[in-house]
Amino acid sequence: MVDSSRFDFNLITTFLALWEERSVSKAALRLSLSQSAVSASLARLREATGDPLFVRARGEMQPTMRAVAMAEPLHNGATLIHAAFSSQAVFDPATSRQHFFLGMSDDFQIAAGPSLARRLSVTAPHVSITFRQANRHRVEALFEAGEIDFAVVAQPRAYAGLEQQDIGQSGYACLLDPVACGVKLPLSLEDYLALPHILVSFSGREGIVDQVLKTMGLARHVQSALTHFSALPSFLVGARAVATLPVHAAQALAAVSGLVVCPAPINMGMYSVSLLWQRAADNPWMRDSICGAFREVLRDLKAESSG
Repeated sequence: MVDSSRFDFNLITTFLALWEERSVSKAALRLSLSQSAVSASLARLREATGDPLFVRARGEMQPTMRAVAMAEPLHNGATLIHAAFSSQAVFDPATSRQHFFLGMSDDFQIAAGPSLARRLSVTAPHVSITFRQANRHRVEALFEAGEIDFAVVAQPRAYAGLEQQDIGQSGYACLLDPVACGVKLPLSLEDYLALPHILVSFSGREGIVDQVLKTMGLARHVQSALTHFSALPSFLVGARAVATLPVHAAQALAAVSGLVVCPAPINMGMYSVSLLWQRAADNPWMRDSICGAFREVLRDLKAESSG
């Protein structure tokens, strides 16, 4: 049996040249080698297989039955090796069945996830995607564990080994049922502080609102604290309470709940949103699809704000 770990795969090229040319001299010319080099390679092939492989008959090198049996699999193998080194796999969204894992917090899932899913259903009907809960504190660990292919994060920092692309900016807004709250819009600071607040925070303890109010010497009453934005409508519809959250999530939740979005009466500024990925696992088409879905949402928010 041939030890593949020690086998010189250049001998396959010599075998195929002899198979097609039926001549040592013609095979040598084809391979740009000397006849003695081809003869030496043939001797090594004979030693490795325990068979003459090619014998002189009727003025040419005729293959033995062993050579005939070897020719097709060696030719197929050489073709596969050549294709692997000479071409780059082309991603075709129309036919691909690839599955992607995308990490992001649920405010981004609520706002841009449906748009991305609709894009895929039209341009890549067999491509599928799993959304995984992630934020800027967890993305590195998720990438290292191979659990996500891409991530969308707010207020990104520099991440070792990850590529980064800016998508746009977002900010904050209030979400409430103004009738149940008994207030007029836009909210005054007085009404804002008088209402019970529903907090959504990664820690479940404090958010940016508390940080800004603290600099103003003020505080709010947090009635309930959640870790996911998707639960907010159940806490706000028909209730005397207000939530302050990213404006893209506020608009998406208002569209399906009947709640109302209004500006917050305190200045919390804007923040950047970025797409992250590993260079070795990049898929430009998927990256463009993600950016397109998010830019569409963020652009609409900017237009509404300007209006």
